[in-house]
Amino acid sequence: MERFETKIIASTPDVTAPDGSQVRILLELKRGSMAHFALEPRQVSKAVSHKTIEEIWYFVRGRGRMWRCLGSSEQTVDVFPGVSITIPTGTQFQFRSDSDEPLEAIGVTMPPWPGAGEAVEVQGIWGPTV
Repeated sequence: MERFETKIIASTPDVTAPDGSQVRILLELKRGSMAHFALEPRQVSKAVSHKTIEEIWYFVRGRGRMWRCLGSSEQTVDVFPGVSITIPTGTQFQFRSDSDEPLEAIGVTMPPWPGAGEAVEVQGIWGPTV
């Protein structure tokens, strides 16, 4: 039987993501997990692609840009509080913080993050700073 869980976000990052962003792990169930991602002011992530998972992100702080590329589809969008985006499996993506405050998002990962080796570094459109 499933147990109910409740968690308060950590005051410091739990891990650094393969893209270089700071991650605070939230909760997980069998079919999905949730985390808080943060990129420091004026920083640019590494570009990565995920092998098996897909994600939905909802931005809660800061301003920046998100680049995504999957096959012949490529898009760069402005991101700021209230914007949500999808990252389908296999999408190459990179994001950047363009303001003087961190760029922060809540991300849902489906299925839950499987661990090391899931993300593969790829060529992005900006030079990473993390």
